Amino acid sequence: MPPKINPSFVEKLLVRFIREELTKCGCAKGLLGLSGGLDSAVCASLAARALGPKNVLALIMPYGRSFPEDVRDAEKLARALRIRSETIDIAPQVNAYFSGYPTSSRVLRGNKMARERMSILYDRSAREKAFVLGTSNKTELLIGYGTIHGDMACAINPMGDLYKTQVRELAAHLGIPAAIRGKPPTAGLWAGQTDEGEIGLPYAELDAILFGLVDLKRSRKEMIAAGHAPRRVDRVMRLIRDSEFKRRMPPIAKLSARSVGHDHLYPYDWGK
Repeated sequence: MPPKINPSFVEKLLVRFIREELTKCGCAKGLLGLSGGLDSAVCASLAARALGPKNVLALIMPYGRSFPEDVRDAEKLARALRIRSETIDIAPQVNAYFSGYPTSSRVLRGNKMARERMSILYDRSAREKAFVLGTSNKTELLIGYGTIHGDMACAINPMGDLYKTQVRELAAHLGIPAAIRGKPPTAGLWAGQTDEGEIGLPYAELDAILFGLVDLKRSRKEMIAAGHAPRRVDRVMRLIRDSEFKRRMPPIAKLSARSVGHDHLYPYDWGK
């Protein structure tokens, strides 16, 4: 399993990360999609501490009347954190698209919902002069469990180096309500959909395999010797390999001496 975190230290580090990264860009405000789930709840809590509640906007974006409990949990959390929030139904624009281009694929519909939500977030980002905060955790990023240019899109991501099991630890420290911490993780794309059901492994086992493969750099043989089923190790290795394209910038064909992404890099830390 990934090691236990020091929640107080992690809180301080991530609060400072959010504040400093936005300051580098001359931005004082952040916004995020608040789903009623664990990851976005933790991110909202950190953002409120980093930027002040009045400088955080949470958009709650259900598809019609789906997942009413998640909407209630998100609205309740926003009130508790004293951050600004709005609830926006994405059904009209999603349905308008699929009325012209129908599909029976739940994956295609789910991807469209995720990208519609991010489209709204970036529109509001420009209107509010606020940066979009990412809520994808390390587990999701490593196995590609997210929609590219959808829920994986963001300006900065405070959550990306915390495994799901570690996010749960931090959530308890931050006082995230038990109703949110205890619910089965779901992307909220269709009724009955859960993360663990789609991935095919419980998060505790998934994190243990990922930590061994990625952080400890153990081989397949070593992971199996540690007690993990070969088919599960193979599945996780395949998920990591097949989702690499989601973790990197689009490759650019190099034609000059100074190519963007290859040689011409300009970190914010260089100053203006």
